Formats: sequence, structure tokens, C-alpha cells
Amino acid sequence: MFSQRKKYKVEKSLTELEPEEIFLDSQKKNRQEKGEETEGRIEPPLKKRTFIILGIILTFVFLVLLSRVSYLQVFKSDYYLSLAESNRIRIYPLRPPRAIIYSSSGEQLVENVPTINVLLEPQDLPKDLREREEVLENLSTILGEPVQDLLASVKKFEPLILVKNLDYQTYLILKSKIQELPGVRIEEDLRRNYLNAEYFSHLLGYCGLLDEKDLEIHPDYYLTDSIGKTGLENEYESILRGRYGKLKIEKDALGNIRDKNVISQPKLGGSLSLFLQGSLQIKIYDVLKKTLEKTGSKKGAALVMDPKTGGILALVSFPTYDNNLFAKGISFPDYQKLISDQSAPLFNRVISGGYPSGSVIKPLIAGAVLEEKIVTPWTIVNCPGYIQIGNYKKLDWKAHGITSLIKAIAQSCNVYFYTVGGGYGSISGLGEERIGKYLKEFGWGKRLNIDLPEEFEGFIPGRQEREEKGEKWYLGDTYNLSIGQGELKVTPLQITAAISAIANGGILYQPQVVDKVLDAEHKEVLEDIKPRIINQNFLSQENINWVRKGMREAVISGSSRYLFDLPIKVAGKTGTAQFGSGEKTHAWFSGFAPYDNPEIVLTILIEGGGEGSTVAVPAVKEIFKWYFSQ
Repeated sequence: MFSQRKKYKVEKSLTELEPEEIFLDSQKKNRQEKGEETEGRIEPPLKKRTFIILGIILTFVFLVLLSRVSYLQVFKSDYYLSLAESNRIRIYPLRPPRAIIYSSSGEQLVENVPTINVLLEPQDLPKDLREREEVLENLSTILGEPVQDLLASVKKFEPLILVKNLDYQTYLILKSKIQELPGVRIEEDLRRNYLNAEYFSHLLGYCGLLDEKDLEIHPDYYLTDSIGKTGLENEYESILRGRYGKLKIEKDALGNIRDKNVISQPKLGGSLSLFLQGSLQIKIYDVLKKTLEKTGSKKGAALVMDPKTGGILALVSFPTYDNNLFAKGISFPDYQKLISDQSAPLFNRVISGGYPSGSVIKPLIAGAVLEEKIVTPWTIVNCPGYIQIGNYKKLDWKAHGITSLIKAIAQSCNVYFYTVGGGYGSISGLGEERIGKYLKEFGWGKRLNIDLPEEFEGFIPGRQEREEKGEKWYLGDTYNLSIGQGELKVTPLQITAAISAIANGGILYQPQVVDKVLDAEHKEVLEDIKPRIINQNFLSQENINWVRKGMREAVISGSSRYLFDLPIKVAGKTGTAQFGSGEKTHAWFSGFAPYDNPEIVLTILIEGGGEGSTVAVPAVKEIFKWYFSQ
């Protein structure tokens, strides 16, 4: 009984089961199922090295995955968090109102008015191309803009303005459908409105949207910004603009705004207070316009300067234009009309136009010959109406007879200035080199650095420049330069500054439009811009006084005698400057008043207008009479 129980006893002791035994048993079972012989066969075990290699591979893969996850979670977490945040959070600039520009009397010349802009934000457009095109198609229908133009705009990632100054009716339609137009945003903004625009356009300039050139200069600006393009708006951009704030807007997955938060407040810029007298500007504009209509000319310029400071009291260039066209967003037809106009209404003739000065140069030449002791105030030159150069006669406009310096200035005697400028007979003359030297002392042939953009430096011809071109300089060229003819180019600004130096006793001031920079409330002075002297003491006071007497005599008995009956004493010089190949002439006048204590210097140019004494002087008289009766 015991033996039988022992026979069926189960061994309870456990032996270690190797992996290869399991593998081999499974193989044995498979062979048995297939009817193969399994007894007596020895299966080789798997080598330990196989498992080591497999373990290394698995460990390596695990470590790679672990390091990548760690890199993404630890080192790149901020980056991917910002990407996620950018999908729902936007930072927009908070623009401060652009600062205001005032005349010297506190009159506001520009204002900011509410406007509506339509912006396209490419990053918020549907990713599906078909859905995107549908959005743009719908937007095109509302705005009346071609789809092709809108699609071209999407190429840039930054927000961009599609429409400025949206009309109210279109605004209501767009606002009602804005939820159906992801990537489209309506922005309430302010734009410039220029008061009495055509009177002040060349002085103030205008603002417009940025272009590629602007972005190169101002990389910190947004594509949706406006920037000063011309005039004071351009020159004082950094002051007028102020400092932008930041607005954070959080959106949900559907693009709906969930929260708004001001990160930083905008800071207002500084306002500008000008030397400009608004009523004088308007008066000169009206007088110049009337004079141009009488002469049939379309182009002219006028400038008034304070000889004691260099402050610009009035600046008018004709033809003018409406700078509100640009502020609103000028249409292509309107822009084409402006730039194709032969009279160039966008061109500021006062600071950018180069002209032969004609006889307005003669007071400057007179001061130079006295300073160089070429002649004295009593030196006599006989003027038979021409000067003989070999077989060639260089004509004057009339025979003046026996002529001294004062008479030569007053009656604009060309022969006298041929003689003292180029030399004739016993008088050696200044010569072209010294003429150029003194013209530069008066500020000609270089920029005066007025606080307006695009100032022309002018041109003083000379022997060196001529020879560099392989050409000769002749005595006749020196004669022409002595009376403001030939290749000489000077701006109305340069003429006015030079005559101011004669009026004030010999100080050449830098012309200045802005007098002070004020705070936004127009109360506190942030910067008082002091007069800047460019040059002085290049002529003696005695010689300046002789030149002044000649200019006063021009009003008493000479080419400007039409001004003699004004209630104040005026001194001045007319000019009739030939240009081109025809017989047309520019009509000039530049002078100052009152004679004993000058308050203003006035220069007028009528392009192709004829003689200065008959065309420019009557306009000057009306302006002087009005100004000193106020």
C-alpha cells in the first residue's frame, strides 16, 4: 500500500526554468503537431550575448526617447508655451494721439479725427486654403476690393491695413459679419486732418502708411503704423509720434475675444509751436495766387524770415495741394493726377527749387568788393549800356552813365557789376574764385539745415568744376556770375537768409520753422529752440551799412520805387533772371522792413513771370502794407 502511494507521489521541489526550455518546449509541441520526430533531438540554447545586445538596444532607445522628452519639457518648454499662447494671445500696439502743431499765436494747424481701419491678420486666417479663399471672397464683396489684391496681401505674416478711413455704411455691414471672417479685424484709430490744408501743405507735410524704405529706417515700427512723409510731419516724426503702449487680447479657439488687458500705457509726444504767423501765411498765399493768375504763371514761391532769429514767419510754394488726400489714404487716380501734373504741386520750391538769382545777387557782390577793397563806395564806373570785350559787346538793360556803388545797387546796373566782378579797365575785379568764396559766406552753395526735409544745396559754378568736365572757364562766365546768371542755382531760402544777414548787420542765422516743443496740453515748454548762427563777421559793419543804403536807395529812386509811399521805410532789391534758351525771365524781389530796425525779410519769386520791378514788387507792396497795418 505504501509502495503504491510512493509510486504516485508528486515531486514538490521546484527547479529553475530557463527561458530556452520554454522556447524549446514550444518548438517540440509544434513538431509533434506536424508529425515530426522529437525524441532524441538536442536543441541548442540561446546565447547570453543575444540578450545583452537586445538589452543595450532597448536601453539606448529608451534613453533617446527620455532625453528628447526632457529636452522638450525642460529646455524648450518656454518656446512651445509661447507658441501655444500665441495661438490665443495677441499683443497689439496702443497708439497715442499724434501731437498737435500750432502757429506762433497758438492757432491749431492740424487735428486728429476718428477713423476706422480694416486689418488683415494672416496668422488668424483659416489654414484650409479653400476656407481661406472663401473668407477673402466674402471680405472682397463687402469692401469692394479685388480678391487678387487681398490674396497678395496675405503673403506677409504681420497684420496689415487693407482699408483706411472706412466709410460708415461699409463699417456697419462689416461689423455685422465680422464673426464669419476669421483673420479680419476692425480697428478704431485717429488720422490727421489738416486745417486750411492748401495754405500750409508744403510746410506741414503729411502722414502716410509705411513703405519698405520707412521700415529700413524705423525697424521698430508696425506695418499698420502711419509715419510723417514730408514737411514738419517727417522732420519731427520722433517727437510727434510719442511712445506706444501695449494691449494684450486673449481669444478662444473660435477667435472670439475673451479678455483685454493693458500691459503699458501709451505716452503722448511733444507738440510743436512754430514761428509761423498763420494770418501772414494766408495773406501771402492769397496775394501770390492772385499775382500768378495775372501773369499767367502757375509756379511761384514766397518766404518771410525774422532777421533777428532766423525764424520762418511764412512759407508758401505754388502750386499747392491738399495734404488731407494723403492722410485719408489717397486713391490711385488722385495720386496719378498729382505726380503727372507738369507744374509739380508736391514740389516745395522755397527749399528745393534751384534758380538763377538775377540781380538779387548784387548786394552780396557789393559787400564782397568793398570788403576786398576792389572799389570804395565812391568809385565811379561809366556805363554806356554795354561793356566791350574785344569785338563782343555785353549789353546792359540800359545806359546808366556815371555810376557809384549805391546807384549801381539802386538802379541794378549790370556794367558796374561786370566791372567789379570780372574786372575791366583799371579795376581788377573779384574773379570767380572770390565771388564763390563770398557767396558761400552768405550761405549759398550749401544747405542751411532748415528743419524741413529735402533742402537743395544749390550750385555755385567755377573754373575748377568747369575744367573737371574738360571745358574752359571764360571771362564772360565771371561776368554772368556777377549778375546772378549762367549756371548759378540758388533757392528762395538761401536768398532770404543772405538778405537777412545784410538786414541784421552781418549775422547769417540758420532758418528755423519750429520755435518750441511743448507738452501735449500745450502748456509746458519741453524745449526752447535757440537761434543758431551759421556765420558772422565776414563783412565789416561799415561795408554792410553801405550795402543797406544801396538797397534803400532802390526804393527811393531805383527799381523798387513803387514801395516808396508805404507807411514804413523799406529796403530791397529786384531781380529779373533769364533761364532756359528762350527770353523768359523769373521775377524776383527780396527786401526788409522797417529799414532802421528790420522785423521781417520778404522774398517773392514768380517763375517765368517777367520783370521783378513790375511783377514781384506790387505783390510785395500789398504784403508789407497789410503786415504793418495789423
